[in-house]
Amino acid sequence: MELFLSICLGLGLSASTGFRIFVPMLLANVAAMSGWITPTEGFMWLATWPAFFALLTATIVEIGAYYIPFIDNLLDTIATPLSVIAGTLLTTSFVEIESPVLQWGLGLIVGGGTAGLVQAGTSLLRLASSKTTIGLGNPVVSTAENVASFGLSGIAIFLPVIALLLVVGLLWWLLRRIDRWRRKSVQS
Repeated sequence: MELFLSICLGLGLSASTGFRIFVPMLLANVAAMSGWITPTEGFMWLATWPAFFALLTATIVEIGAYYIPFIDNLLDTIATPLSVIAGTLLTTSFVEIESPVLQWGLGLIVGGGTAGLVQAGTSLLRLASSKTTIGLGNPVVSTAENVASFGLSGIAIFLPVIALLLVVGLLWWLLRRIDRWRRKSVQS
């Protein structure tokens, strides 16, 4: 059961990195420092004060930068590979499996894959917002992404099974939207 809950935690935090890279890492840091969650042995650095200050600074900069026109679209380009890395790292840091190959493989496939899919969806949403509102709607999108990242991260920490259900629902909805968008592109 502990393995299942740690996978749910990792998956929820990883999906959150698709919205914002540093928010889930910061909340995982605070939760680990408070004793609510425990990182695996090689990731105990996540529960330190230096990590807190670094992640807090990165979170503030990231959130602020998404409210600057043009920079927000540029950040989406950079955020895609970084969210996969952060998703992999977060899942791997909480799922304790004897084999490092299995631990990192699970982290990459489940965590990195989920983070990448969510990030692709948010990038498409921001692109659509930029196209239809000339970028004026992007702050609304950024605010929704911030709320989603904080909310899903908190749910993952305190209610990991609920986070799993939310992530599965989000991925199902996202894949349907991407498929619809792809079909429209092919027909045009």
